[in-house]
Amino acid sequence: MRIATWNINSLRARMDRVLAFLERHEVDVLALQEIKAKPAQLDLTALEAAGYEVAAHGLNQWNGVALISRVGLSDVRTQLPAVPTWPEDETGVVEARALGGIVGDGLRIWSLYVPNGRELDHPHYPYKLRWLEALRAEGARELAADASAKVALVGDFNVAPQDDDVWDMDFFEGKTHVTEPERAAFRAVGEEGFADVVRPEHPGPGVYTYWDYQALRFPKKEGMRIDFVLGSPAVQSAVTGSFIDREERKGKGASDHAPVVVDLEL
Repeated sequence: MRIATWNINSLRARMDRVLAFLERHEVDVLALQEIKAKPAQLDLTALEAAGYEVAAHGLNQWNGVALISRVGLSDVRTQLPAVPTWPEDETGVVEARALGGIVGDGLRIWSLYVPNGRELDHPHYPYKLRWLEALRAEGARELAADASAKVALVGDFNVAPQDDDVWDMDFFEGKTHVTEPERAAFRAVGEEGFADVVRPEHPGPGVYTYWDYQALRFPKKEGMRIDFVLGSPAVQSAVTGSFIDREERKGKGASDHAPVVVDLEL
Protein backbone atom coordinates (compact mmCIF):
# COMPACT_ATOMS: atom_id res chain seq x y z
CA MET A 1 0.00 0.00 0.00
CA ARG A 2 1.29 3.44 -0.89
CA ILE A 3 0.38 6.31 1.46
CA ALA A 4 1.28 9.98 1.14
CA THR A 5 0.89 13.23 3.01
CA TRP A 6 0.76 16.69 1.46
CA ASN A 7 0.00 20.18 2.71
CA ILE A 8 -1.92 21.22 -0.38
CA ASN A 9 -2.49 24.88 0.58
CA SER A 10 -6.07 24.92 -0.83
CA LEU A 11 -7.61 21.80 -2.30
CA ARG A 12 -9.99 23.77 -4.50
CA ALA A 13 -7.08 25.64 -6.09
CA ARG A 14 -5.02 22.47 -6.63
CA MET A 15 -7.51 19.68 -7.30
CA ASP A 16 -5.96 19.06 -10.74
CA ARG A 17 -2.54 18.64 -9.16
CA VAL A 18 -3.93 16.18 -6.61
CA LEU A 19 -5.59 14.08 -9.30
CA ALA A 20 -2.43 14.03 -11.40
CA PHE A 21 -0.28 13.15 -8.38
CA LEU A 22 -2.54 10.26 -7.37
CA GLU A 23 -2.46 8.83 -10.88
CA ARG A 24 1.23 9.39 -11.54
CA HIS A 25 2.38 7.69 -8.34
CA GLU A 26 -0.51 5.23 -7.95
CA VAL A 27 -1.18 6.44 -4.42
CA ASP A 28 -3.65 4.40 -2.38
CA VAL A 29 -4.16 6.82 0.51
CA LEU A 30 -3.43 10.55 0.54
CA ALA A 31 -3.64 12.71 3.66
CA LEU A 32 -4.06 16.40 2.94
CA GLN A 33 -3.63 19.44 5.15
CA GLU A 34 -4.72 23.06 4.69
CA ILE A 35 -7.58 22.16 2.38
CA LYS A 36 -9.01 25.60 3.27
CA ALA A 37 -12.65 24.72 2.66
CA LYS A 38 -15.76 23.26 4.20
CA PRO A 39 -16.63 19.80 2.83
CA ALA A 40 -19.71 21.21 1.07
CA GLN A 41 -17.48 23.58 -0.89
CA LEU A 42 -15.45 20.77 -2.45
CA ASP A 43 -16.24 19.23 -5.83
CA LEU A 44 -15.21 15.60 -5.30
CA THR A 45 -16.66 14.28 -8.56
CA ALA A 46 -13.34 13.60 -10.27
CA LEU A 47 -11.83 11.92 -7.20
CA GLU A 48 -14.84 9.67 -6.78
CA ALA A 49 -14.83 8.83 -10.49
CA ALA A 50 -11.20 7.75 -10.08
CA GLY A 51 -12.26 5.27 -7.38
CA TYR A 52 -11.42 7.26 -4.24
CA GLU A 53 -13.45 7.76 -1.10
CA VAL A 54 -12.98 11.14 0.57
CA ALA A 55 -13.42 12.32 4.13
CA ALA A 56 -12.88 16.04 4.66
CA HIS A 57 -13.03 18.23 7.74
CA GLY A 58 -13.01 22.00 7.44
CA LEU A 59 -14.79 24.82 9.23
CA ASN A 60 -13.85 27.87 7.17
CA GLN A 61 -11.26 29.14 4.70
CA TRP A 62 -8.40 28.28 7.09
CA ASN A 63 -6.84 24.97 8.12
CA GLY A 64 -8.82 21.87 7.14
CA VAL A 65 -7.72 18.25 6.64
CA ALA A 66 -8.77 15.37 4.42
CA LEU A 67 -8.21 11.69 3.72
CA ILE A 68 -8.49 10.29 0.18
CA SER A 69 -8.47 6.48 -0.12
CA ARG A 70 -9.04 3.83 -2.77
CA VAL A 71 -8.54 0.98 -0.26
CA GLY A 72 -11.49 1.68 2.01
CA LEU A 73 -12.16 4.39 4.56
CA SER A 74 -14.03 3.75 7.80
CA ASP A 75 -14.29 4.81 11.46
CA VAL A 76 -13.62 8.43 10.55
CA ARG A 77 -12.85 10.75 13.47
CA THR A 78 -12.78 14.52 13.12
CA GLN A 79 -10.70 15.50 16.13
CA LEU A 80 -8.16 14.26 18.62
CA PRO A 81 -9.46 13.63 22.14
CA ALA A 82 -8.66 16.40 24.65
CA VAL A 83 -7.30 18.74 21.97
CA PRO A 84 -7.27 22.40 23.08
CA THR A 85 -9.49 25.04 21.55
CA TRP A 86 -8.38 28.20 19.80
CA PRO A 87 -8.57 30.75 21.29
CA GLU A 88 -8.10 28.97 24.59
CA ASP A 89 -10.98 30.74 26.30
CA GLU A 90 -14.77 30.59 26.33
CA THR A 91 -14.90 31.82 22.70
CA GLY A 92 -12.62 29.10 21.38
CA VAL A 93 -13.41 26.23 19.01
CA VAL A 94 -11.69 22.97 18.16
CA GLU A 95 -10.04 23.82 14.86
CA ALA A 96 -10.13 21.49 11.85
CA ARG A 97 -6.60 20.16 12.27
CA ALA A 98 -6.99 16.39 12.66
CA LEU A 99 -8.85 13.70 10.76
CA GLY A 100 -8.41 9.99 11.37
CA GLY A 101 -9.70 6.91 9.60
CA ILE A 102 -9.02 3.23 9.01
CA VAL A 103 -7.77 2.29 5.54
CA GLY A 104 -6.56 -0.87 3.86
CA ASP A 105 -5.85 -3.80 6.16
CA GLY A 106 -6.56 -2.04 9.45
CA LEU A 107 -4.19 0.93 9.22
CA ARG A 108 -5.31 3.85 11.37
CA ILE A 109 -4.04 7.01 9.67
CA TRP A 110 -4.31 10.53 11.04
CA SER A 111 -4.00 13.57 8.77
CA LEU A 112 -2.58 16.27 11.03
CA TYR A 113 -2.02 19.99 10.67
CA VAL A 114 -0.19 21.08 13.81
CA PRO A 115 -0.64 24.76 14.77
CA ASN A 116 2.09 27.07 13.50
CA GLY A 117 2.85 28.80 16.79
CA ARG A 118 3.31 32.16 15.07
CA GLU A 119 5.75 33.89 17.43
CA LEU A 120 7.40 32.88 20.69
CA ASP A 121 5.48 35.48 22.70
CA HIS A 122 2.16 34.81 20.94
CA PRO A 123 -0.63 32.76 22.64
CA HIS A 124 -0.54 30.49 19.59
CA TYR A 125 2.83 29.13 20.75
CA PRO A 126 1.64 27.51 24.03
CA TYR A 127 -1.49 26.42 22.14
CA LYS A 128 0.79 24.58 19.71
CA LEU A 129 2.59 22.82 22.56
CA ARG A 130 -0.68 21.75 24.17
CA TRP A 131 -1.95 20.52 20.80
CA LEU A 132 1.15 18.36 20.40
CA GLU A 133 0.61 17.01 23.91
CA ALA A 134 -2.91 15.95 22.91
CA LEU A 135 -1.39 14.14 19.92
CA ARG A 136 1.16 12.40 22.15
CA ALA A 137 -1.58 11.30 24.52
CA GLU A 138 -3.69 9.86 21.70
CA GLY A 139 -0.71 7.99 20.27
CA ALA A 140 0.07 6.60 23.73
CA ARG A 141 -3.55 5.53 24.18
CA GLU A 142 -3.61 3.72 20.83
CA LEU A 143 -0.50 1.67 21.60
CA ALA A 144 -1.44 1.03 25.22
CA ALA A 145 -4.66 -0.52 23.96
CA ASP A 146 -2.81 -2.62 21.37
CA ALA A 147 0.99 -2.59 21.07
CA SER A 148 0.70 -4.19 17.63
CA ALA A 149 -1.69 -1.54 16.29
CA LYS A 150 -0.95 -0.19 12.82
CA VAL A 151 -1.04 3.59 13.28
CA ALA A 152 0.42 6.35 11.11
CA LEU A 153 0.55 9.97 12.29
CA VAL A 154 1.15 11.99 9.14
CA GLY A 155 1.07 15.60 8.07
CA ASP A 156 2.49 19.05 8.58
CA PHE A 157 3.93 19.12 12.09
CA ASN A 158 5.28 22.68 11.86
CA VAL A 159 8.37 21.51 13.77
CA ALA A 160 11.88 21.04 12.42
CA PRO A 161 13.13 18.48 14.98
CA GLN A 162 16.82 18.60 14.01
CA ASP A 163 19.18 21.41 13.08
CA ASP A 164 19.72 20.03 9.59
CA ASP A 165 15.97 20.21 9.00
CA VAL A 166 16.33 23.93 8.22
CA TRP A 167 18.59 25.64 5.74
CA ASP A 168 20.18 27.99 8.28
CA MET A 169 19.78 27.78 12.06
CA ASP A 170 21.05 31.33 12.47
CA PHE A 171 18.15 32.59 10.36
CA PHE A 172 15.69 30.90 12.73
CA GLU A 173 17.15 32.26 15.96
CA GLY A 174 14.29 33.58 18.07
CA LYS A 175 11.66 32.03 15.79
CA THR A 176 9.22 29.17 16.14
CA HIS A 177 9.59 25.67 14.64
CA VAL A 178 13.09 25.06 16.02
CA THR A 179 12.78 25.84 19.74
CA GLU A 180 13.58 23.22 22.35
CA PRO A 181 10.01 23.06 23.74
CA GLU A 182 8.65 22.36 20.25
CA ARG A 183 11.32 19.76 19.57
CA ALA A 184 10.72 18.16 22.97
CA ALA A 185 6.99 17.93 22.19
CA PHE A 186 7.80 16.27 18.87
CA ARG A 187 10.23 13.85 20.55
CA ALA A 188 7.59 12.99 23.13
CA VAL A 189 5.39 11.58 20.36
CA GLY A 190 8.33 9.47 19.25
CA GLU A 191 8.99 8.27 22.76
CA GLU A 192 5.51 6.74 22.82
CA GLY A 193 6.63 4.40 20.02
CA PHE A 194 6.24 6.44 16.84
CA ALA A 195 9.22 6.92 14.52
CA ASP A 196 9.94 8.96 11.41
CA VAL A 197 9.92 6.24 8.76
CA VAL A 198 11.35 8.44 5.98
CA ARG A 199 14.47 9.91 7.58
CA PRO A 200 16.45 6.62 7.69
CA GLU A 201 16.32 6.41 3.91
CA HIS A 202 16.57 10.16 3.31
CA PRO A 203 18.78 11.77 5.98
CA GLY A 204 19.71 15.45 5.91
CA PRO A 205 21.07 17.99 5.56
CA GLY A 206 19.37 19.50 2.55
CA VAL A 207 16.30 17.24 2.65
CA TYR A 208 13.27 19.51 2.91
CA THR A 209 9.49 19.34 2.45
CA TYR A 210 8.64 23.06 2.58
CA TRP A 211 10.01 26.17 0.87
CA ASP A 212 8.50 29.60 1.52
CA TYR A 213 7.07 31.40 -1.50
CA GLN A 214 9.03 34.50 -0.45
CA ALA A 215 12.63 35.40 -1.29
CA LEU A 216 13.10 32.66 -3.93
CA ARG A 217 13.56 30.07 -1.18
CA PHE A 218 12.90 27.10 -3.48
CA PRO A 219 15.48 27.82 -6.21
CA LYS A 220 17.94 28.80 -3.47
CA LYS A 221 17.32 25.42 -1.77
CA GLU A 222 16.43 27.23 1.45
CA GLY A 223 13.79 24.96 2.90
CA MET A 224 12.53 23.20 6.00
CA ARG A 225 11.69 19.61 6.81
CA ILE A 226 8.40 19.83 8.69
CA ASP A 227 6.17 17.19 7.04
CA PHE A 228 6.44 13.66 8.43
CA VAL A 229 5.10 10.14 8.46
CA LEU A 230 5.44 8.81 12.01
CA GLY A 231 4.67 5.10 12.27
CA SER A 232 3.91 2.78 15.15
CA PRO A 233 6.24 -0.24 15.48
CA ALA A 234 3.95 -2.33 13.24
CA VAL A 235 4.11 0.37 10.56
CA GLN A 236 7.86 0.85 10.92
CA SER A 237 8.48 -2.83 10.21
CA ALA A 238 6.20 -2.70 7.14
CA VAL A 239 8.03 0.11 5.30
CA THR A 240 9.53 -0.95 1.96
CA GLY A 241 10.43 2.47 0.55
CA SER A 242 9.81 6.21 0.64
CA PHE A 243 10.48 9.46 -1.19
CA ILE A 244 9.78 13.19 -1.09
CA ASP A 245 8.29 14.39 -4.38
CA ARG A 246 10.25 17.61 -4.73
CA GLU A 247 8.99 17.98 -8.32
CA GLU A 248 5.56 18.89 -6.98
CA ARG A 249 7.00 22.11 -5.55
CA LYS A 250 7.83 23.24 -9.10
CA GLY A 251 5.73 24.99 -11.68
CA LYS A 252 2.89 27.47 -11.73
CA GLY A 253 0.39 27.09 -8.93
CA ALA A 254 2.45 24.73 -6.78
CA SER A 255 1.86 24.33 -3.08
CA ASP A 256 4.71 25.53 -0.87
CA HIS A 257 5.01 21.94 0.45
CA ALA A 258 6.09 18.75 -1.30
CA PRO A 259 4.33 15.41 -0.78
CA VAL A 260 5.97 12.72 1.37
CA VAL A 261 5.31 9.19 0.10
CA VAL A 262 5.76 5.87 1.92
CA ASP A 263 5.28 2.29 0.69
CA LEU A 264 4.02 -0.30 3.17
CA GLU A 265 3.74 -4.07 3.03
CA LEU A 266 1.05 -4.66 5.63
